[in-house]
Amino acid sequence: MEESDTIITLIGTRLAKVGNEFIFKNAAKECQPCKFNKTCLSLNPGSRYKIVNLRNSAKLECFVHDSGVLAVEVTETPIRIAVESRKAINGSKIVYEPPPCNNQDCENYPICRPSGLRAGDKFSIVEVIGELSEPCRKGYAMKIVDVKR
Repeated sequence: MEESDTIITLIGTRLAKVGNEFIFKNAAKECQPCKFNKTCLSLNPGSRYKIVNLRNSAKLECFVHDSGVLAVEVTETPIRIAVESRKAINGSKIVYEPPPCNNQDCENYPICRPSGLRAGDKFSIVEVIGELSEPCRKGYAMKIVDVKR
């Protein structure tokens, strides 16, 4: 892993464990007055991150995390989503458009509409994984891919 692949950010002490993964949603309103908010908020909303190292630093006070925060190194990890089969090409750039289906009882729903993603988000396909585990109930031709921003 290259040095440029890691990002230093702050995370709650209870969550600061090497190997933990999280999706950065966005800033809480309590973050605005904090002098460290540029460090915490340097992540891309909707992206998935993995903690790869804990920095040797002191615990810092935080308006959001009651036990404070620690500095950690994270890397962005691929997000697994379903896209139209015709768009599933390794290395291609896509704009995320969830399928026009809102059936939350469908076994494919979590991969067709992953948490934290919004229509219009831009990604690069890093790997085509294959077919959905269960056929689409609406008959859409979909493939599973791993993407990064």
